[in-house]
Amino acid sequence: MELRSDHFHSGLDMRTEGREGLDVKAAGDGWVSRIKVGPWGYGKALYIDHPNGYTTVYGHLSEFTGAIADTLLARQYRARSFEVDLEIPKGLLPVKQNQVVAYSGNTGGSGGPHLHFEVRRTSDQHALDPERYGMDVPDDVAPIFSGLRIDPLDSTARVQPYPNGALGFVVAATGNGFALKDGAVPEAIGTVGFSVNVIDRYTNSSSTCGIRSLKVTVDGVPVFSASLEEVDFGLNRYANAYMDFGLFKENDMHYNRCYKLPNNKLKVYGAEAGQGRITVTSGEEKRVAIEAVDPNGNRSELRFTLRGVTAEKAATWPMPTVQGQLFRYDRENTIANSTARFTLPPMSLYADERIVLSTDTTPGKAAAMRYAPLVRLHDRLTPMHLAGQLSLKADVARAGKHADKLLIVRVDEKGKIKPVGGTLSSDGWISSKVKAFGDHTVMLDTLPPKVTAIGLKPVMTGRNSIILQVSDDLSGVDQWKGELDGRWILFEYDPKQKMLIHHFDRYSDRPGKHELKMEVRDERGNTGKLTARFSR
Repeated sequence: MELRSDHFHSGLDMRTEGREGLDVKAAGDGWVSRIKVGPWGYGKALYIDHPNGYTTVYGHLSEFTGAIADTLLARQYRARSFEVDLEIPKGLLPVKQNQVVAYSGNTGGSGGPHLHFEVRRTSDQHALDPERYGMDVPDDVAPIFSGLRIDPLDSTARVQPYPNGALGFVVAATGNGFALKDGAVPEAIGTVGFSVNVIDRYTNSSSTCGIRSLKVTVDGVPVFSASLEEVDFGLNRYANAYMDFGLFKENDMHYNRCYKLPNNKLKVYGAEAGQGRITVTSGEEKRVAIEAVDPNGNRSELRFTLRGVTAEKAATWPMPTVQGQLFRYDRENTIANSTARFTLPPMSLYADERIVLSTDTTPGKAAAMRYAPLVRLHDRLTPMHLAGQLSLKADVARAGKHADKLLIVRVDEKGKIKPVGGTLSSDGWISSKVKAFGDHTVMLDTLPPKVTAIGLKPVMTGRNSIILQVSDDLSGVDQWKGELDGRWILFEYDPKQKMLIHHFDRYSDRPGKHELKMEVRDERGNTGKLTARFSR
């Protein structure tokens, strides 16, 4: 399973030569069990149950075919909503193997045209490895190690600094496996764990893929194992605890932890007593072997020696900086100052962390747009499992009659603004749930979304669709409603293209003169409108 921020990537992404509209065929006989459509995630997605107890999933589709498309359209009009999640009764929409059920696309969170394909076990909807179910992808490439980290696992453990200020020991291929570059021998004292930067590739492919399993032995004794055979979507966010989240997000490094953090509920780990926690004492040398296996059984092994040092030598190494308020992962924690409060429920962190809260009041152009100081909530490279409650003291007097348009926003490392939202209380504090650490402030959104017709002509005879460009300056598009001659019609929202699209259908394709009305509302309630007339 490939590592991604906040989840494991399940299934296969199949390239479509940069094109949309390719035939998508059912993998086997069965029946449509679910149709899910929305602007995010898999976009337009189809789920087919099969008699053998498995479900195949097809994501980022552009459109469906035949009775599937007809059923979806009817249900969308009944719900008066583009976004639907339909459970389809068995037998209503049967399909045959190789039947064209949809066409490939780029909908939802897709970064380019492709088909996302999954195999799931129907009974629990866990995602399984498609290569075990007939997806034959050539693979003679074994996993590739490129880095090793040794992580202290308690407050007394110390680890030798990495060479030349690197983020880990460099790993290089040898004649019969992998070893640390230049024969390096890491040194440590206390309880530590290993993390390895390891990826996999297929034959003649440069794409980065994930491994299937890891196993660690120390002096020939198994101390850790993990097997990524399937994905439980209810536990998928614990991927942030499986990997080194900070190095993945900041450096695109695929460090797999070879130890289990305290608040990690993934059911992928073996029964080894220490779960990868290794205690090293002065004067001993431990021979370590880490084996990685890919989905097709190709294996690679990294071997090295870990040397224990005296406390006196360890004391000469630079001490890590310790600051902030200690948050225990298994308790509710709160940190506050005069302009911000943050409360995190129990089990929101994967281990104990020291959390820093500070305020930036530096003047400038960006500061002039804020209705609260810039609050630096810890570090965006620390993962958060459950959402915390962030409250900021807003300048309500300055907002005046528009105070209800205030919202919390997140400011990323490049200064880009991302809306969060929030509710304003009578005492001037605005509060919202946040699911990531980082910089936040308060801004004001009084501008309505802009709605502009693209290619809407007085005569639309022969045209297949109506396309509207829609944009919002801050809080983001929240709701939209299109009407033709006073009747609701379906508009699909594509946030990547900032478009609302209506495909003329059996409910709207009527000859004569027509009046189109569109209302688009942002998250703060500002409404943009468009009215246009045309004939068909």
